[in-house]
Amino acid sequence: MADLFEPLAFTRGKPMKNRFMLAPLTNSQSHPDGKMSDDEFNWLTYRATGGFGMVMSCAAHVQRIGQGFPGQLGVFGDEHLAGLTRLAAEIKARGALSSVQLHHAGIRSPEALTGERPVGPSDFAETNARALTTTEVEALIEDFIAAAVRCEKAGFEGVELHGAHGYILCAFLSSETNQRTDRFGGSLENRSRIVFDIIKGIRARTGKDFQLGLRLSPERFGIKLAEALQVAEQVMTSGDIDYLDMSLWDVFKAPVETDFAHKPLIDWFAALPRGNTKLGVAGKIMSAEACRKVLAHGADFSLIGRGAILHHDFPLCVKADADFKTIALPVTRDYLRSERLGPAFIEYMNTWKGFVVQDEAAETAAE
Repeated sequence: MADLFEPLAFTRGKPMKNRFMLAPLTNSQSHPDGKMSDDEFNWLTYRATGGFGMVMSCAAHVQRIGQGFPGQLGVFGDEHLAGLTRLAAEIKARGALSSVQLHHAGIRSPEALTGERPVGPSDFAETNARALTTTEVEALIEDFIAAAVRCEKAGFEGVELHGAHGYILCAFLSSETNQRTDRFGGSLENRSRIVFDIIKGIRARTGKDFQLGLRLSPERFGIKLAEALQVAEQVMTSGDIDYLDMSLWDVFKAPVETDFAHKPLIDWFAALPRGNTKLGVAGKIMSAEACRKVLAHGADFSLIGRGAILHHDFPLCVKADADFKTIALPVTRDYLRSERLGPAFIEYMNTWKGFVVQDEAAETAAE
């Protein structure tokens, strides 16, 4: 148990006080213009009170056209600075490191939400997305970098790049969704160029203590595990990021590709050379036992998603009870309100099958 509560030092900036990071979670609580709402502020700062070593925001879009969800936090303009500054200061005051996840939904950006065709590395008929020009790709790189600079100005300890789940950086990495013929398409080196160019730009334009993470996913959306492993190793051994966040859907599941199915996904990434870069994993980590198992398999920390929705003090619960498991589902709306989820977040969670009690009579019985 001691390892879970030992500090974790990064190459840059302050150490994380334990091995629990709040996963970046969509919650649809911000204002339509992307400005911070009190509901989002309360949800995030309550997790800092609850003992998380780092509190990361939901995916925050770096271009207006890159919005992926209603009520998404924005980081694409200085009009967002006041809310971001308030959030960073309060997370720090409550004893956690702070980070913003930088995001662009790309081909998954709903046209009905933004009023414009979504964009991506190539045309994508399924969502009516159009290919970015080379000049537009260069502008996108700049907007990711500028968003990181904005977050540093607001007082955050760092940012994480969202390179997973089919969003724009992931779509560039995928040979299925990236059919470009310029320097951002073709070989894996070219398809990953956008990620490495953003990383280099953030490193050049932020301070020496500013922390930088990257989220990748190894499956789905045209991502091949062998290529995910190659990118993961390259970025970790480069020394340019402080941590790699692998979103594995289920941390201990076997890979879907039969050539790799003889050991869990986590083991493939934990075995990679990583230099001083720290490795975190996310995916159905819902108990103290699972957290210990993550470290036993060679990762440095856990990212807690659903467990943090259900328990703002998930780390403290683990510390108090070696056999801790999250509360059984479904839970009532009143329970979620007590965990500082606002109305929009509760309704979003209601779209997750089996998460929220579905009718008033059942809710009363559950209470």
